Amino acid sequence: MGNQDFFYERKKGLLLTPEGEAIVQHAERVIERERQIQERLEAQDGVVRGTLKIACASIVAQMWLPRVLKEFIKAYPDVHISVVTGWSSEIHQALVDGSAHVGIVRGNIAWKSVHKPLFQDKLFLVDKEINRLEDVLDSERPFIQFQSDSNYYQVIQDYWQRNYGKMPRQAMVMDQIETCRQMAFNGIGFAILPEVTLMDASDDIHKIPLVDKTGEILSRDTSLIGYEQSLALPQVKAFLGIVDKYLESHN
Repeated sequence: MGNQDFFYERKKGLLLTPEGEAIVQHAERVIERERQIQERLEAQDGVVRGTLKIACASIVAQMWLPRVLKEFIKAYPDVHISVVTGWSSEIHQALVDGSAHVGIVRGNIAWKSVHKPLFQDKLFLVDKEINRLEDVLDSERPFIQFQSDSNYYQVIQDYWQRNYGKMPRQAMVMDQIETCRQMAFNGIGFAILPEVTLMDASDDIHKIPLVDKTGEILSRDTSLIGYEQSLALPQVKAFLGIVDKYLESHN
């Protein structure tokens, strides 16, 4: 059977026919099945190698995960690492379809298998000018927010309504938390950011904790989730051990 049965010829290259797409999909399933068998064999041997596949919330992947992976690579240099980032819904799907062994998510997420709390992030109002929460509602400074698929916005909205009766003036909405962070760090306006994003904040930036009327500081949870079968793999168990050591040494 010739190539014409699997490809359409185009000026800029070849395009798969439906028959060609079917063959590619079959090959991908065979490769994935072979990978799963290899992982099971390695799990039986207790050998720490193979690939560690992590799906992680973007801000955690930027600010926290590299420090953990640095220690992991030192301890287990034979393990290959794959990291994808995204919103919680995308991380959830990556676990369901098997493209990730573990997921690291922000906020509350409905997950019926293994759910391991990692750390709590205190929330801070960050600005170069405002240095008291009480001044926010009278300020003309723009409130810079970022989009999220979690309940982050609702948490902030509830806080302002509960403590001040209304929301600050909203002027900017960024599609990424890093853009929001850079806007605040460069004096464009104020933002509400988790503590994990403030590790490299300069001294001229005011960082005001969001304290509730009860005296509690508003915070966000970061958790590790996964299926028991995946978490039993040697490379995943090794990663969990490194995570525990890192958290113990940074509390």
